[in-house]
Amino acid sequence: MKRILLVLAAAMLTVMLAACGTDNSADTTGNTEAVSTTTPEGSQAPEGAKSTVYPLTVKDATGKEITFEKAPQKIVSTSPAETEMLFALGLNDQIVGVSDYDNYPEEAKSKTKVGGVVEPNTEAIVAAGSDLVVSGISISEEALNHLNSLGLTVFASDPKSVDDVLNEILLLGQITDKQPEATALVDQMKADIQKVKDAAATVTDKKKMYIEFSPGWTVGSGEFMDELITLAGGINIASDVAGWYQINEEKIVADNPDVILYTLDGMDSDSGKTIDQLIYSRAGWDQIQAVKDKQVIGVDGNLLSRPGPRITQGLLAISNALYPGAVK
Repeated sequence: MKRILLVLAAAMLTVMLAACGTDNSADTTGNTEAVSTTTPEGSQAPEGAKSTVYPLTVKDATGKEITFEKAPQKIVSTSPAETEMLFALGLNDQIVGVSDYDNYPEEAKSKTKVGGVVEPNTEAIVAAGSDLVVSGISISEEALNHLNSLGLTVFASDPKSVDDVLNEILLLGQITDKQPEATALVDQMKADIQKVKDAAATVTDKKKMYIEFSPGWTVGSGEFMDELITLAGGINIASDVAGWYQINEEKIVADNPDVILYTLDGMDSDSGKTIDQLIYSRAGWDQIQAVKDKQVIGVDGNLLSRPGPRITQGLLAISNALYPGAVK
């Protein structure tokens, strides 16, 4: 089911929202405690070092060990979320290729395109002469295996939580010798998270939220978007089911959410209707409290769907939708 959603999201919305089913333990998400950072003599790199000591050995989301002899100079990203991370770390000059769906920051639009997020163009990636390929949550297992078979240095990621995103940023900062930039970015994101958590701690009557990120699709437990709702002090009415799944319209009516959040870029390919138009046209949905109270709120889908440096902006958007003005 996740693989079906992956294809749908990539084709319809450029919303990269699927998982590869790989192991997602601490060392696969960039947890620095699980990263081997040995010097040529075999001693560990100093605690809190601002410059990376090479050779550096890390593990990616598949459990594969990768050794870097020096900081990568030509980087290709096949995932918009990872592209945003790399740009946020100040690696504009090192980025030589991005996916067809990369549109942020503005500089990403002018980079060489290397195909889709599910099945990237391997010929374009090889032609870019990269010494590091960073893939994201949407790449297919077959495509990932093919890239590895070509002898490319591929770092695969599969973040499922906010901590996973923060840890991946720190790890990419270590790999690329951008540790101060990574630390500063993560510290700012943590500050935003804390503001939302502080606001959520004052809530006495939690509101129920429903998110429709693609026409007829929502997100349940075990994924970062569900975590964002919880961090903001809300209750995800879809959390009784794990992962990304197609909705039961009658169940949404029965669950009666206080707030409905939808992605502004979503559109049904058959009817041509936007998600909010679908919501207002569904039988019985006029009885939902969120619809009655006009609490059907559109948000930039990329803030919700991309597990990258703007994920905390998505968190702030969710918090503001649930409890306007609560974040100080």
